[in-house]
Amino acid sequence: MSVVLQSNSGWVLDSQSLIDRGYARCITWTGHHKSHVKCNFKRQCFDILKSHYDMSGRVDGGHTVMTQKTEKCAKKRKRKHGELNQGEIDAKAFHEKIRSIILEGTKSLVDSAQSLGYLSGETETSKGPLPSQDCRLAALCEMAKELPLVADEEQEWTQSLLTEEGVASHVDLFSQVTENSEAWAAVVPLMGEEYIIPHDTAFLLSDFTRIQPLVQCGRRFDVIVIDPPWENKSVKRSRRYSSLPSSQLKRLPVPLLGSPGCLVVTWVTNRPSHLRFVRDELYPHWGVEVVAEWFWVKVTTSGEFVFPLDSPHKKPYEVLVLGRYRPANDHTSPLQTANVPVEDKRLIVSVPSALHSQKPSLSEVLKLYVGAEAKCLELFARSLQPGWTSWGNEVLKFQHISYFDLEPADTSKAEATEDAAET
Repeated sequence: MSVVLQSNSGWVLDSQSLIDRGYARCITWTGHHKSHVKCNFKRQCFDILKSHYDMSGRVDGGHTVMTQKTEKCAKKRKRKHGELNQGEIDAKAFHEKIRSIILEGTKSLVDSAQSLGYLSGETETSKGPLPSQDCRLAALCEMAKELPLVADEEQEWTQSLLTEEGVASHVDLFSQVTENSEAWAAVVPLMGEEYIIPHDTAFLLSDFTRIQPLVQCGRRFDVIVIDPPWENKSVKRSRRYSSLPSSQLKRLPVPLLGSPGCLVVTWVTNRPSHLRFVRDELYPHWGVEVVAEWFWVKVTTSGEFVFPLDSPHKKPYEVLVLGRYRPANDHTSPLQTANVPVEDKRLIVSVPSALHSQKPSLSEVLKLYVGAEAKCLELFARSLQPGWTSWGNEVLKFQHISYFDLEPADTSKAEATEDAAET
């Protein structure tokens, strides 16, 4: 079950199950011969067994000891670095404002999950190292920028990934939206590597300067989830990916991609300046009205915060800003769900991935506010989801076959399921 439970405080999600459900039916080819495989995301990516502090800092009441410990760290830090700067003062004020919401809501959700046998600390720990996170997709996108974009009115902006014989012989990933419209996932060779593409999904592999095909394909979306590569010191030091100045986000063509009443959801770091920018500049620039703030709370498999709640450095939560696109001059009928109120200060509690910047899927928790048949888009995506369109310069990163465990499936059962689906 991908949604373990829902309450007035929010949701507890099983991120592993959210991913795996897209690969319940998966096929691969050897020449023109099709075979079925069982496909699961590597379990060790979600085996977050221990928090980054001692065991006394549990969610279920040990936060007093944890607070004392972090206060000592803060005092030591203050002696070393002097007075807090304005950004640190703002961050502390924001944290104090939401602290009780995070603490009490997480305790309630974790307690409920544990009563169902989830977050009990019992895991099927998989042996083996984490997959390599090296990714050359961004570099390939940079090279593809040298190729001209066709401006012909008759240009086809979408293409099929699969044919009856297997993978299409020529697939232009950089200047066309690629679709797998089949009812099954597929292991496919792309650019000399193997990737696993979920069913009923579409994607465009490009950077900011080559987003035009996504706009030109003419689709309007009811949900747009954005995970910007925010600028911060940690990213600069690690060089894991290229960051983007906040001001450049205004260039995203959200008004050309969103339908009236579209729900826009943006992942925000814990820097108050980023949060203010989204609320006060970015959303108004697009014509998006802020309707709620949610929090993703990261816990271990035992239900502990992955970082001390009061740590002056890393927090165990991230912020999501939700808004509705309200175009001023658009008189077309909005979604019936466009006026469904979105509750404020809800929590999404889950065990995070050990892989850098892999966020949990929001598809299940957003259904109530947009409907099960909504057209959904993710910008700056690093993975694909069934039923979604995704864009980014690393959009296939977590689709690489190295992130999955594959084994032969029960062929007779798989073929019977496939025949039933086709009829």
